[in-house]
Amino acid sequence: MASLRFSALTLTLLLFFLISPSHSQTCTSQKFTNNKLYQYCNDLPQLSSYLHWTYDSQKSTLSIAFVAPPAKSDGWIAWAINPTGTGMVGAQSLIAFKQSNGSMGVFTYNISSYQSIVESKLSFDVTDMSADYSDGLMRIFATVALPGGAATPVNQVWQVGPSVASNFPARHEFQPANLNSKGTLDLLGGQSTGGTGGGDSRIKRRNIHGILNAVSWGIMFPVGAMIARYVRAFPSADPAWFYLHVSCQFSAYVIGVAGWGTGLKLGSESKGIQYTDHRNLGIALFALATVQIFALFLRPKKDHKFRFYWNIYHHGMGYAILVLGIINVFKGLGILDPAQKWKSAYIVVISVLGGMALLLEAITWIVVLRRKSSKSTKPYDGFNNGPGRQEPLAP
Repeated sequence: MASLRFSALTLTLLLFFLISPSHSQTCTSQKFTNNKLYQYCNDLPQLSSYLHWTYDSQKSTLSIAFVAPPAKSDGWIAWAINPTGTGMVGAQSLIAFKQSNGSMGVFTYNISSYQSIVESKLSFDVTDMSADYSDGLMRIFATVALPGGAATPVNQVWQVGPSVASNFPARHEFQPANLNSKGTLDLLGGQSTGGTGGGDSRIKRRNIHGILNAVSWGIMFPVGAMIARYVRAFPSADPAWFYLHVSCQFSAYVIGVAGWGTGLKLGSESKGIQYTDHRNLGIALFALATVQIFALFLRPKKDHKFRFYWNIYHHGMGYAILVLGIINVFKGLGILDPAQKWKSAYIVVISVLGGMALLLEAITWIVVLRRKSSKSTKPYDGFNNGPGRQEPLAP
């Protein structure tokens, strides 16, 4: 019995010491070394963050203490009011991080777009700015002078990032928690909310976009090309290989267009966020694949004098789509940053297809060379039917 009690006590102590203070506390249990007190506090719904605040309606000032763990120990945290929208673009931001001398600093950023994140004055005055860092948590303190008659509730945005380079915050992650770190702050009612519906919906569309494009450009197009390259080498597969090839490539095109359209929709909803290389490759793939599909209706007959040139064009265009598609799938994976198992799964799939292509290439060459060898040595009918009678060899 004593042994059982000792084990239970030991387990309890271990759990107590293993739980990080930053994860076990709520805003009501937090105290500040500067002894500042605030009228309200809220546990924000994303990124393990907290907001303490007091609103003075007579002076139209908002005093805040924003508390959050940075993404990494040398990272940054940010809190902002967005007077024009609900996201980061247009946000009037306070960003805190360790400076090169090791001290904490708070800096103001007027984020007009994701491509233009520079330190600048905000559209309203900010005073009493300071920051500290302890127990894995960074804290921003400031007093914001809101414009007279400021709307309530106000749109708030918060964020955390992994690192700082040359006193400039690096890009944060685009995981659901990061994309959903926004909400409203009811200055009069003392309530803070964080929206999750829009972010979750956008994440789903991003995932759908990635899956559609990986399946179409990254898997089905290579499979269709392999059918045309290797199955057609066997006379018994004619014309089945052609219909398989066309069906596979047309299905890949339809799925790819759906993924491309989803990407356009995501782009229109993400003003200021641009993945130029990924977008340009997607546009190029759509254009090349569209020309390739419609060129099917202009295919000359086998004995037509232009068929040779059409074959060069068709094969060249197909290989270009194949290479660009795989490259863009990897670029898309880099943007989505899914769990490593999904990246590994695609690498395995494309590696298996590559290995199969190498094996089929060797088999195809063996079949073709044997066929040519057979044709070059096989006599025509009548070769041995009489002395001196010999037909010319097949070309």
